[in-house]
Amino acid sequence: MPSPESYQLLLAAAAACEDKKAEDIRILALDPSESGLTDYFLICNGANERQNIAITDEIELRLKRDFGVYPNSVEGRRQAEWILLDYVDFIVHVFSAEKRAFYGLERLRKSATTISIAGLNAELKSAIAATRANSPRKALSKKPSAKSTPAKTAAKKVAGRSLSPSATKAKKLTVRKRTVK
Repeated sequence: MPSPESYQLLLAAAAACEDKKAEDIRILALDPSESGLTDYFLICNGANERQNIAITDEIELRLKRDFGVYPNSVEGRRQAEWILLDYVDFIVHVFSAEKRAFYGLERLRKSATTISIAGLNAELKSAIAATRANSPRKALSKKPSAKSTPAKTAAKKVAGRSLSPSATKAKKLTVRKRTVK
């Protein structure tokens, strides 16, 4: 089962695709029995090669900036007809429209289920809730009280009664002036 961090990375990559106006964004959850390669495919296409490069640059930049994660490998950037970014838990495929129709990854992976971004958000929330339920709760620790020194205690009490902080400060000043003279 993918970790909540991989869900967050996948959502950030999908958001980067949306921001760069990628077309037909799909997330395929691959069947674990058929694919030991990865858990998800993020597939989209751009209108031209320049847009494909912009989409992949935005994905790399956002994941690096927000999570400190780099792709394990990048393929096809020079031709920019089919660019592949491998993030281990998921693989991003950015196609030109013609190459996407020709290769048809959705057709090849019939056992994969298509997940919407809202569905992925719901999976992330449930994974976080499950993680929180399984982790032991930390006991709330009380802050240790500030230890008072005997000098502070003596300065605060005059003839058996406590002084306010400002009165204590004034009393200390008068005590210091007397000893200086």
